[in-house]
Amino acid sequence: MIKRALPVTREADFSAWYQAVISEADLAEESGVRGCMVIRPWGYGIWERIQRLLDDRIKATGHENCYFPLFIPLSYFEKEAEHVDGFAKEMAVVTHHRLKADGYGRLIPDPDAKLEEPLVVRPTSEMVIGAAFARWVQSWRDLPVLINQWANVVRWEMRTRMFLRTSEFLWQEGHTAHATADEARDETLKMLEVYRDFAEECLGVHVIAGEKPENERFPGAVATYSIEAMMQDGKALQAGTSHFLGTNFASAQNIRFQNAGGEFELCNTTSWGVSTRMIGAVIMVHGDDDGLRVPPMIAPWQVVIVPMLRDVPEDAAIVEYCKSLQAELAKQSALGEPVRALLDLKPAKAATKRWGWVKKGAPIVIEVGGRDMAGGNVTVIRRDRLYREGR
Repeated sequence: MIKRALPVTREADFSAWYQAVISEADLAEESGVRGCMVIRPWGYGIWERIQRLLDDRIKATGHENCYFPLFIPLSYFEKEAEHVDGFAKEMAVVTHHRLKADGYGRLIPDPDAKLEEPLVVRPTSEMVIGAAFARWVQSWRDLPVLINQWANVVRWEMRTRMFLRTSEFLWQEGHTAHATADEARDETLKMLEVYRDFAEECLGVHVIAGEKPENERFPGAVATYSIEAMMQDGKALQAGTSHFLGTNFASAQNIRFQNAGGEFELCNTTSWGVSTRMIGAVIMVHGDDDGLRVPPMIAPWQVVIVPMLRDVPEDAAIVEYCKSLQAELAKQSALGEPVRALLDLKPAKAATKRWGWVKKGAPIVIEVGGRDMAGGNVTVIRRDRLYREGR
């Protein structure tokens, strides 16, 4: 029987396997708050690569990044009944701005610090961004408005699962305003194609792009489109969405412009986003019974060099050899960027470190021992095949 690095296989229990990958690959851990996770350096490094590559694609389509507040006045949501109804059960609400001791060793909200108006912790930003659009747009010359923000959002989910459905998650959300419905629809489909291309080219995740049925539309949208990916357990995962909002939000928030003829019209708006759920997709598409396998384009480190040290004087020469190898790799290019190579000098056994990187899914692990250095060869482990070959 082949010994695997994980305590459970996909075939035995796919859900438990998924959690094991997250744990064993040091991607994330529980935070102490239900549905919220601590994203560890390897997991966050993957997100940073996703963010960087996708951000370049978003900017290439003419969008600019900005940032909007985490707290949104409740009155903003009251303007759009359908939108509020879709999120009402998931909203976290701030009602006080100060705590005080209750005399029994606990802290409680100070009754004298109650807010005049409750604040909603951002579940999505259509309402606060719509209010800004109403200020920014006066004339047809101000259109289109094309913005994006990278942020965290909070949706008080009842059933949570790391990366796939959490109470707090990271994402990007694009928001645009246009003079006509045709322009807005074109924008919606253009960004859907950006997501499709990104998922397939950078994540190696094949997706199907199309329109969602009416009962699965984003609250308040005229049409919702998504990219859907098939996981190894045979279930589909929604990996990104793009929404044509028509004039629904513009009407509620008075986003109007004066056209070239001097008449006032409502803007047509869109919104679209992907989140850290994409990491969950990568796990369930590429992972195996030894852990995660990270596509090279989003791997924080594409090559990891593991020196086989034995606490002897000869170790210094091995380390120097590995440093020169790391420097040589850094001069090389792969997939249009310099190779990202790490020299792992942590004080642990080489075998322990090797299997740690296998579970994390580093694309290539290079082991270097005294004999390897003397012979001019090193042991290369390709994570996509998990075999060794001398180089």
